[in-house]
Amino acid sequence: MRKLLNTLYVMNEEAYAALDGENVVIRAKETELGRIPLHQLEGIILFSYVGASPALMGKCAREGIDLVFCTPRGRFLARTCAEIRGNVLLRRMQYRLADEPLQSARIARCFIFGKLANARRVLDRTRRDHAIRIDEKKFQLAMDQLRGRMEQVMQETSLDALRGMEGAAATIYFGLFDDMILRNKETFYFHGRNRRPPLDRVNALLSFVYTLLGNDCTSALESVGLDPYVGLLHRDRPGRTSLAQDLLEELRPCMADRFVLTLINDRIVSPKDFELQENGAVLLKTEGRKKVLAEWQEKKKGKITHPFLKEKMEWGLVPYAQALLLARYLRDDLDGYPPFLWK
Repeated sequence: MRKLLNTLYVMNEEAYAALDGENVVIRAKETELGRIPLHQLEGIILFSYVGASPALMGKCAREGIDLVFCTPRGRFLARTCAEIRGNVLLRRMQYRLADEPLQSARIARCFIFGKLANARRVLDRTRRDHAIRIDEKKFQLAMDQLRGRMEQVMQETSLDALRGMEGAAATIYFGLFDDMILRNKETFYFHGRNRRPPLDRVNALLSFVYTLLGNDCTSALESVGLDPYVGLLHRDRPGRTSLAQDLLEELRPCMADRFVLTLINDRIVSPKDFELQENGAVLLKTEGRKKVLAEWQEKKKGKITHPFLKEKMEWGLVPYAQALLLARYLRDDLDGYPPFLWK
């Protein structure tokens, strides 16, 4: 298993990233803000319109370091791409499977099964840890419903039916998301998922963290030689990393949703970290994004024993481990794709 390196997040909207020898240098208005050796990094994410030098982009591409450009508000813009890694036969197998609905469904249902199992686990942890503060019967009912959906999913062979099951299960799970918010409920409330733009603070956090995790999934798939744009569950759409979205599904509850709940329930973020705009959109301020990114880096350093590989690893390597298992399945090294089942 590879070593987990750091990701550099550049939040200054006027920052420009350049190459100096083997270092990335961050400058704003002729002032050097910092420099970091490139060998310590696996990714650089710029929340700036100013950009990066061609020399740095070329170096990152050659060294396999992700260089991602986002707006200051966190919306993804573009990424540099290195020479495609991996065996071309692996990608040809991926493309063939993506064109075969029945074969795609065999893998897609594993993604959804993992998502439902992890969502159920999130509900169960809240039920056990905060029994006095929540309605146990309501949580148990939702968990029983999700278990039933899990059994149905593994028997389904239609992609459209699987997508419908995933949507119905998400409704059950998100129906209790507000109940899992235990502090500051007058300002942190959840009445349903909304995006583009998010209309409340919880959705603003979810969208931002999903973007971070989605970028990690994209990088992981590219690192093992898979094409992140050709999905098996999500339909192809120009510019969308559909396979990364597939992989993201099983990791949302345990890596992103619980992280957002921790940010709120531990009072790491507060209402003042958000900006309410005239059109109703709610966005994280710069200081709020800094808090989230600092905690996200710490979250990724946490240790876990992978349920299938039985290896200890950092949370930040879980997307890579799952991408590796998917590649092994496509090469016929495994009988099936084992989704990540959080314990």
